[in-house]
Amino acid sequence: MASFGRITFAYQPSSLVRPDPRTRPGPDDPTRRMITIHPFKEQDWPSVWRLIEPVFRLGETYAFSPEISEAEAHKVWIEAPTAVYVAKDSENTALGTYFIKPNQPGLGSHVCNCGYIVGDSARRKGVASMMCEHSQCEAKRLGFRAMQFNLVVSTNEEAVRLWQKLGFEIVATLPGAFKHSKKGFVDAFVMYKQLET
Repeated sequence: MASFGRITFAYQPSSLVRPDPRTRPGPDDPTRRMITIHPFKEQDWPSVWRLIEPVFRLGETYAFSPEISEAEAHKVWIEAPTAVYVAKDSENTALGTYFIKPNQPGLGSHVCNCGYIVGDSARRKGVASMMCEHSQCEAKRLGFRAMQFNLVVSTNEEAVRLWQKLGFEIVATLPGAFKHSKKGFVDAFVMYKQLET
């Protein structure tokens, strides 16, 4: 068993289960749902694309072109990474997704990089935190010794706070490194965490 905050869950590689915070438990609530994280399967792609497309189109948190095609998005989110995961509720609705991959080739491949996206309906429900916790377990299982986020947009304050809460440090500030679709050139952070092995 692993415990994060108040919620305790049983962790098995590639699987994580936690009560869905969108539901309130009670005797008159027959639709109590659980969130599970599992490895991506190709039949998940339509749901994953529905999650990531609006985020890419906004141009506020990811460096991908807002005009990215579905095929290009599949390549960068599904084909290039080492592994991809999907968070779903018990009704099989995709709530979020993340990928994990080496941050650098060869002598830098012991450090991983991850990207996370949560659907609008599941924001501020603990899904991003759950996926980040899961990704750290998976990273260790896959042999990575640290995790690095290369371009955390400084205006994405909610994400910055969450990553810091989960143990990531800002190790560098890149002045004007991100061209925000509404705010122009803004700073970006490199965030880093050593993983316990």
